[in-house]
Amino acid sequence: MSSVADPSRGSRSAPFFSKEATIAPPGFSRWMVPPAALAVHLCIGQAYAFSVFNAPLTKVIGITQSAPGDWTLTTLGWIFSLAIVFLGLSAAFAGKWLERVGPRRTMFTAACCFGGGFLVSALGVSTHQIWLLYLGYGVIGGIGLGLGYVSPVSTLIRWFPDRRGMATGLAIMGFGGGAMIAAPLSVMLMKHFQSATSIGVAETFVVLGIVYFISMTIGSLAIRVPAPGWKPAGWTPPATTQKLVSSAHVHIDQALKTPQFYLIWLVLFLNVTAGIGILGQASVMIQESFKGSVSAGAAAGFVGLLSLFNMGGRFVWASASDWVGRKNTYFIFFVLGAVLYYVVPNFAQAGNIVLFVAAFCVILSMYGGGFSTVPAYLADMFGTAFVGGIHGRLLTAWAAAGVAGPVLVNYIRAYEVSNGVMGAEAYTMTAHIMVVLLVIGFVCNLLVSRVHEKHHMSDAQLAAK
Repeated sequence: MSSVADPSRGSRSAPFFSKEATIAPPGFSRWMVPPAALAVHLCIGQAYAFSVFNAPLTKVIGITQSAPGDWTLTTLGWIFSLAIVFLGLSAAFAGKWLERVGPRRTMFTAACCFGGGFLVSALGVSTHQIWLLYLGYGVIGGIGLGLGYVSPVSTLIRWFPDRRGMATGLAIMGFGGGAMIAAPLSVMLMKHFQSATSIGVAETFVVLGIVYFISMTIGSLAIRVPAPGWKPAGWTPPATTQKLVSSAHVHIDQALKTPQFYLIWLVLFLNVTAGIGILGQASVMIQESFKGSVSAGAAAGFVGLLSLFNMGGRFVWASASDWVGRKNTYFIFFVLGAVLYYVVPNFAQAGNIVLFVAAFCVILSMYGGGFSTVPAYLADMFGTAFVGGIHGRLLTAWAAAGVAGPVLVNYIRAYEVSNGVMGAEAYTMTAHIMVVLLVIGFVCNLLVSRVHEKHHMSDAQLAAK
């Protein structure tokens, strides 16, 4: 009991935002941690709904329609792009700081950045200064996105060594579902604040910034880390000689020297590339594949259905990985994904909308599942001591896939159309290229093996971290 109780006694005199102050006291229920993580991820998931502001922001001056001097959609598109870039950069470069200061300070900093980014953006809308939106939501808010994304995940992995996949799936499911709350809320607020002199975006930004700051701060205050040596009652660590799970720990910098890190980077990159491009063009794709049969409203419903499967897949696949293993879960992603991409053009050409929709729902569930399964995969390979920082650096694969996926889908389609290929056939080459990428991903995943012992930290190094 002393290994559990002593840290908590010492934490009472520690600074409130220090890592020591977040050590859970004896008897603390680990099931209090997932709601704290969700309080953050449901907020930062708003990023996926930012597009609801694009059309109103093109009419800040004209109010009812765009006027000379109003921003264009291409100008506004950089706001979201900057946010994703700084999400990846902050997640990658703040990893060591996260492990040093703990989740409470990191999550509170995320709350300040994400909420504050909205307030700076509101000022930018009011003064019609686009650089303030770039700075506010793009840079400051993007940093909040990255810090808020990785910090709860690493904490959950430590609390649930017996259910790592389920725990990370809970949090990252919130990121996927945050847009489903943010989109209608934002539209409702803009309508409420709209007037003859305002489109209501600035006021909406202020409300969202305050609400998100409060919610994320509550999450940061509620978060706790387990005491050194803690483990679930009655749980015995699995025999590491029989599974691809290590009980040793690898430092962040040392992880970058292992082939396993780069193989898993490619695994995530290829899995995300296969889904993210389709997600961005889903509405256009289904309308072009079934010309005259699918209305714009039905296409919007298709996009919403894909979002549901993207969100649900984050929890279902990550939870399943606790039973079948992380490596086997990715094998399923690559094999099933390749088969579906190969046959889906046939569904479109045959006019079978049901099978077409079902195939892409499964594909998008595996896209979401890739995000939620990879933190547990990293914990299996590199241990839990620095998994937050390692996960942050691996998220650069997301940023790269965010460019590669849409480029493949958009430019290959444009090439096909310029050569007279129309309708469903315009996406056939894209689907077949996705098959090739998923086969390469299968090979990369196959090559993942246990990390060599030379990379493991000694007990003395771990104690001094």
